[in-house]
Amino acid sequence: MNKENKFGAAAIAKLAMMTAISVVLLMIIRIPFPPAPFLVYDPADVPIYITAFAFGPAAGLIVTLIVCLIQAFMLGGDGLYGFLMHFVATGLVAVVIGMMYNRNKTRKTAIIALVTAVIVATAVMCIMNLIVTPLYMGAPREAVVAMLPTAIIPFNLLKAGLNAVLTLILYKRISGFLHSGTSVKATA
Repeated sequence: MNKENKFGAAAIAKLAMMTAISVVLLMIIRIPFPPAPFLVYDPADVPIYITAFAFGPAAGLIVTLIVCLIQAFMLGGDGLYGFLMHFVATGLVAVVIGMMYNRNKTRKTAIIALVTAVIVATAVMCIMNLIVTPLYMGAPREAVVAMLPTAIIPFNLLKAGLNAVLTLILYKRISGFLHSGTSVKATA
């Protein structure tokens, strides 16, 4: 099959718009997670998930990359550590849902893709926290292990799960706009 990506001006503008919406959401809605207040929920991933549904995993990953860079280095995020953790968590979801949904664009596939992505991202973030947190934050690995069932797993399930539900509610309402006049075609 022909693998071809065509990013026209309309598609680039829509990806930029989704990036901007994500950054705005990141700036205005931030809710600390009570068991671990350094973990903060924000709905900024919703436009990224929607982008992955509408335009595929590559577009979702591009928007993820830009949003993570802006958050980590321009909005006082956690620098390289924050960038890495956010990019892996959100990027993984974008790739999983983009790949699964683009094969079979049904509501059932969307739900399966979102559930799968939330579970996979939560599992990978456990591993990432065990490896990366001791290196960047200086936390003893035993402390990170102790936080897995009480903070890390619940937070990742809650954040990705809530953003997945919001995506499911919003995607079909705006997909017509996202697809109108757009020349993004990612065929596998």
